[in-house]
Amino acid sequence: MDVDLSALERAVGHAFADRSLLEQALTHVSARARRLDSNQRLEFLGDRVLGLAAADMLYRAFAQADEGDLSRRLAELVRRETCAEVAQAWGVSDFVRLGEGEAQSGGARKAAILSDMCEAIIGAVFLDAGYQTAAGVVRAAFAGRVDRAGRARRDPKSALQEWAQARGLPPPVYRVARRSGPDHAPHFAISVMVQGFEEAAGEGGSKRIAEQVAAETFMARENISGGAP
Repeated sequence: MDVDLSALERAVGHAFADRSLLEQALTHVSARARRLDSNQRLEFLGDRVLGLAAADMLYRAFAQADEGDLSRRLAELVRRETCAEVAQAWGVSDFVRLGEGEAQSGGARKAAILSDMCEAIIGAVFLDAGYQTAAGVVRAAFAGRVDRAGRARRDPKSALQEWAQARGLPPPVYRVARRSGPDHAPHFAISVMVQGFEEAAGEGGSKRIAEQVAAETFMARENISGGAP
């Protein structure tokens, strides 16, 4: 790679002992005849390192959060769009190595590619300097986004139940209004009832999905926020 990567290293917060790892992390599969020469393996590794480091951050930041709440916050913190934002903040677009077709289609600005680059760079840092250094890179890049993850949307059923309980109402009641389709591909129509309110309906390929849709429909109709407190 005939590019000075010093500026990117400074943005990431790590000077590589083996800069070939960073070069590979920046190499999209479209730029290589062999997939093993691209950043895909580093992306796989970095995804796991990011998940562990982010989970540790959230565990320490939200001492009163239960497992479900922490899981939702984690999903928000490490989602594709967030990783792409981090890659953009690092200036990765200026260093991405793409195949001709992908480059011409604006691949260096695509969220999916930037997200993969972010994870691959984290994986490269892990191999170059170990977990603690990689976790430090994650903390520096993602810490400012932890509060946003703390405001992550709860699932509609939980949000509706908490809303009802906060008003002294009985828990919402769900009933199957209709089931159709074969056993291997069922379709459910479910209604949710909250005392004192008109019921709302939802449909989906499982009871769980239909219940979530019904709860979301109820909240939208009653103008109830689904965000975390």
